[in-house]
Amino acid sequence: MPRKVTEIPATMPRGLDSHRRKLLRVAAYCRVSTEEEEQQNSFEVQVRYYTEKITNHEGWLLAGIFADDGISGVRTKNRDQFNEMIELCRQGKIDLILTKSISRFARNTLDCIHYVRLLKNWGIPVIFEKECIDTSSMNSEMILTCLSAFAQAESESISGNVTKGIRMGYRQGRFAFRYTNCLGYRKGADGKPEIVPEEARVIRLIAQDFLNGESLHTIKLTLEGLGVRSPSGKITWSTQTIQRILQNEKYVGDVLLQKTYTADFLEGKVKKNNGELPQYYIRDNHPAILTREEFAQIQEELARRRSKPPANAKSKTNKGRFTSKYALTERLVCGCCGSPYRRVTWNIHGRKEIVWRCINRIENGKAGCPNSPSIPEEELHQAILEAVRSLAEGHQGEMAHTLENSLVRSASPEEDTDSKLAQLEGEFDRLLAQAGEDDTLDSQLQQVSTEILFLKKRREQAEKAAQRSQTQQNKREELRRLLREQELNLTQYEDTLTFRIVERVTVVSREEVRIRFLGGVEKRAFLRKFP
Repeated sequence: MPRKVTEIPATMPRGLDSHRRKLLRVAAYCRVSTEEEEQQNSFEVQVRYYTEKITNHEGWLLAGIFADDGISGVRTKNRDQFNEMIELCRQGKIDLILTKSISRFARNTLDCIHYVRLLKNWGIPVIFEKECIDTSSMNSEMILTCLSAFAQAESESISGNVTKGIRMGYRQGRFAFRYTNCLGYRKGADGKPEIVPEEARVIRLIAQDFLNGESLHTIKLTLEGLGVRSPSGKITWSTQTIQRILQNEKYVGDVLLQKTYTADFLEGKVKKNNGELPQYYIRDNHPAILTREEFAQIQEELARRRSKPPANAKSKTNKGRFTSKYALTERLVCGCCGSPYRRVTWNIHGRKEIVWRCINRIENGKAGCPNSPSIPEEELHQAILEAVRSLAEGHQGEMAHTLENSLVRSASPEEDTDSKLAQLEGEFDRLLAQAGEDDTLDSQLQQVSTEILFLKKRREQAEKAAQRSQTQQNKREELRRLLREQELNLTQYEDTLTFRIVERVTVVSREEVRIRFLGGVEKRAFLRKFP
C-alpha cells in the first residue's frame, strides 16, 4: 500500500517561536549621519513614518523606535540606541526589526552580518525595506553580504570626499571653530567666536598662576576651591586639562588645523598628527585672551619643566619632577658638580635651621661632590634680594647697554646671502637647460648645487640666531617691566618674583653665588652671615 504525505501549512512567520503571542512586538531603527538641519528633518520623518506604520499594522505592537542622531553607521560602539535595541532583543522583548536600508543599519560589512546572524539565532528577523530583504525568509547571506559591502564602499567614498573637502578648506583658511570643551569662547551673533568674560578670567588666572611658578596640581586645587567648572562642566579638574589650556594657541587668537587625523575610517581611531599630514596655522583668526608674550613665556616654561634632568646619574630619586613649593628648588645649582640643591632642615641642639645642600653631596657624599658648601636659606634670600635691588636701580642704563650689545652681535655678517643665492639659482637653471646638449656640464651643476645648499644652510643658521636674539631681547624687556613694577616693593625676598626673573643661581663658594636673570643678565652676590 503506497504511503500518503499530507502538508500542514505554516501558521507563524519563520524565525518566530510557536509559543509567541499573536501580536508581534515590532521595533524600528532609524539613523541620520549628520546633525545638519536637512538631515534632522529626514530623521524626524523616519521616526514619524515607522511610528505610524507599526501602530496601524494589524497584528503588530510598537516595541520602540530606536534612533541614533548624527552618528556614523561605520561603527556600532557609539550608537547608544542601536546597542539598547540589541540588548532588548537579547532579553526577548522584541520580535521583529524594521529599518530603511542596509546603510542605515550598518555601513560595516562585518558588523551587518554579525548582528543579522545574532538576531537570527534569537529568532528575530530584520526587514530592510529599500532592498526588500527579510532575513526570516533569506536562504543565503550572499545578497546581504554583497549589498553590505556596497554600503561600506559607499561610506568609504563619502568619508574620503568629506575629508578631502575639509582639507581643501584648511588650505583656504576655512574651518568650523570647535566650541565644545573650549573655555573662554562662544559663537557670536555674527557667527564668529567671541570672548566669554567670566571664562576668560579663568584662563588668565591659570596663565598667571603658572607663570608665577605654581604647579599644575596646585592650579587644579585652586580652581576646584573657587568652584570653577572645567571645560566639560565638571566640578573637578585634571592637570591634563590645565596643560591643554596652557598649550592651546586659540587663546592668542590663532588656530592650528589638522592637529589630529583618522588613519582608518573603519576603526575610527584618531591619531596625533606628528608630521604625517600637513598642518595649517591661521594667525589672528579671533579675539585673543592672552598676549603673545604671555603665551610664549608659558610655552618656554612648559618646555623647561619637561626637560628638567635628574640630579645626577646615581640619583636615587626623581629630580625631574617639578614642584612649585620653592622657586630655588628649580634654580639653585652646585658650581662644583652641576647638581641641583635641595632644601633641608637641620636640627642642631634642639635649634632648627633651614639650609640648602647639593643633592649629589647628600646622596653620594664627598665621592659624588667634593666641594659643595651648605648655604643657610636666610643668607641666600638676602643675597638674591640685594642683587635684585641693585639690578632694579641700574636697569635703565646697564640693561639697555647689554641689549644694544646683543643686537650688534646678532647682526648677520652675510647681508648679501639672498642676492648670492638668487644668482646661483639662476645659474643652476641655465646650466640645467643646457645639460641635455652638453654632458660636460654635470660637474658644474654639482658644484653650483653644493654652493646653493651651503648658502641655504648658512641662511637658516642666521635666521635661527636672529630668532634666539629676539627671544633674549623679549626676555630682557620683560625683566625691565617686572623690575619697574617692583621698584617700590623690594623690601623682602619673594619666591614669586624669583621664579619670574631668576633663571639660575650658581653656588660658587660659601661666600659667593652667581645669579643669572631673565634674558642672560648676570650678577655676583655675596653671602653675609647673620649674628
